Amino acid sequence: MSKVSLEGQVAVVTGAARGVGELLARKLSVRGAKVALVGLEPQALKEVSERLHSESAYWHADVTDHEAMARVAQEVKERFGKVDIVVANAGVATGGPFVDSDPDAWRRVIEVNLIGSAVTARAFLPVLMESRGYLLQVASLAAITPAPMMTAYCASKSGVEAYAHSLRAEVGYRGVRVGVAYLSWTDTDMVRGADSDEVMRELRQRLPWPSNKTYPLGPAVDRIVAGIERRSSHVYGQWWLRGMQGVRGCLPAVIGTVGQREMRRFGDRLQGMRSGLVGAGGAADEQERSTLRN
Repeated sequence: MSKVSLEGQVAVVTGAARGVGELLARKLSVRGAKVALVGLEPQALKEVSERLHSESAYWHADVTDHEAMARVAQEVKERFGKVDIVVANAGVATGGPFVDSDPDAWRRVIEVNLIGSAVTARAFLPVLMESRGYLLQVASLAAITPAPMMTAYCASKSGVEAYAHSLRAEVGYRGVRVGVAYLSWTDTDMVRGADSDEVMRELRQRLPWPSNKTYPLGPAVDRIVAGIERRSSHVYGQWWLRGMQGVRGCLPAVIGTVGQREMRRFGDRLQGMRSGLVGAGGAADEQERSTLRN
């Protein structure tokens, strides 16, 4: 599909306080888009908004809260007059053996990554239908291939990929295009947080090339921006991820065999691993829920 100019378009980015969301907001702003930032950290969102090159505003909201996201959608339209692009980027992660995992943290990954994405779409689809806009769902290599020690994250990203593909067929005839973005290990707070655990870091380093590398954030986000400009159905943050689609059917069997060997190798080191959400984004999510409980 030919490129669509982003000049004057209104883009909503969830999880915009840092990482992929923050840099994406900046790059969209440079191209002339007006940007609505959504996330859990109002001060960080405010700082991001102040650095953007175009008109912008920010909203403090939990993407799993339907009432809050419906309010955000209404207020974004009131502020900017329309919504052309929504990027469902908000996400959290946890790692470690499932049997020892924190049930609350495990559930929260599913809630934010899968349910939060659906809540975001439900809130914004009415305005996207008005503008015949574009919804981009950020998924992951974890949607293409399973990985031990990442049960919650893989389940959430596989689920959100399937949900977005299903949604594409439902809303396409109403003028809304739906895309799925895939990222491998990219240099964000989430990945650095996961790497702070020695076992998780070593396990990842033992993955086959090129899946064992951490990739720079900038080129990955550039690819996402290009996908938004083309309203692409599939967007690949790293070049080689496209090729993974052709072999994904055999990956569960391969991982099931090779993964057992690797888990046996690390077996005596798995006790006592941190089981909460990882990275600064995970900490912000835990802080938000703690504040609400108190």
